[in-house]
Amino acid sequence: MTETPVVELDDVTFGYTASPVVSDISLRIDAGEYLAIVGPNGSGKSTLMKLLLGLLRPDAGTARLFGEPSHTFDEGAKIGYVAQHASASKEMPITVREVVKMGRFPHVGFGRLSEEDNRIVDEAIETVGMTAFANRRVTQLSGGQRQRAFIARALAGEADLLVLDEPTVGVDAESVEAFYDLLDSLNESGITILLIEHDLHAVTDHADRVVCLNREVYFDGPTDEFVESNALARAFGTPMSLAGGAQ
Repeated sequence: MTETPVVELDDVTFGYTASPVVSDISLRIDAGEYLAIVGPNGSGKSTLMKLLLGLLRPDAGTARLFGEPSHTFDEGAKIGYVAQHASASKEMPITVREVVKMGRFPHVGFGRLSEEDNRIVDEAIETVGMTAFANRRVTQLSGGQRQRAFIARALAGEADLLVLDEPTVGVDAESVEAFYDLLDSLNESGITILLIEHDLHAVTDHADRVVCLNREVYFDGPTDEFVESNALARAFGTPMSLAGGAQ
């Protein structure tokens, strides 16, 4: 019997007005994959993410998470979501440890965390290399450190799927490389990763599979085949190459 996919979209179409933002999208993501979605601004990447997470309902077609309709899926702990640095609140007067503890709430509610819960929190913080910063306020962190804290929150929730929406916006180059090394390690441990990323070189260096989108899917396949294809130029509507960008 085939294993239930983590994400399954079947002929999904959605528009905020009469014009569709995404059209006839079919996509399957299996457990353990590392998939990146790329495309120009306004191509529907974030809308597609909201559809597969159940935050939006398709106008046509179906969206499923772990075999259940996405809009009714209620096992939130299975999914860890990391937003753009710019959209993550910088004003939270709480520590890294307090952020990561939030990952346990789907399991224990808002009651007192047990010794086992606290051990899981500590392990998550250690996994992302933030033990030295555990008692530091989020407002005192760099962009890269803040994103690591939110990944640790997902790990503390024991997420099976990690969804990241342009997570390295505003993060310095050295921290970006370390961040993607962390994602590689998490994927190797069995976590499914879905990445929306504007940095095409980060995508080709780390993701195993690429979906190139501009309202419809222009490419879906292995990263090395994407690099050799002309999907990027077709999706952006201008001559482009991964080696040289727009020409």
